[in-house]
Amino acid sequence: MTAPIAIIMGSQSDWDTMRHAADTLAALGIATDTRIVSAHRTPDRLFAFAKGAKAAGFKVVIAGAGGAAHLPGMAAALTELPVFGVPIESKTLKGLDSLYSIVQMPAGIPVGTLAIGKAGAINAALLAASVLALSDPALSDRLAAWRKAQTETVAERPEDKA
Repeated sequence: MTAPIAIIMGSQSDWDTMRHAADTLAALGIATDTRIVSAHRTPDRLFAFAKGAKAAGFKVVIAGAGGAAHLPGMAAALTELPVFGVPIESKTLKGLDSLYSIVQMPAGIPVGTLAIGKAGAINAALLAASVLALSDPALSDRLAAWRKAQTETVAERPEDKA
């Protein structure tokens, strides 16, 4: 059986960010398939992946991209699956270029756009898990437990460090 979530990225350097999505999903017991699928350098690979993603058994695609960040939008244009885009922080524009590219999709080609960098990767994983949890009560319970554990790590009062 194919993993329910595909994590795709434009280059190896994007893994530093996208591994946070993979780690979060692993913590929730969700299998992933991770691939480098560049919209610009491997367009045939992108087309083959996105056109075949649904038939391959994927339910959600998480796409991380930096710079021009065309990968999430192109993937969304080629598949009916939900696509969540994670802008990768760039040196030049700190990821704003990526964010603007992903968030400004034309009507009819939706991409759920998350925050720039690590927070976006983690939230993309949680959003994808939430989609799967709609039809998976056991996953819904694991997701609720994960959120409860996160809440319990927040102190009620600050520590006096004086």
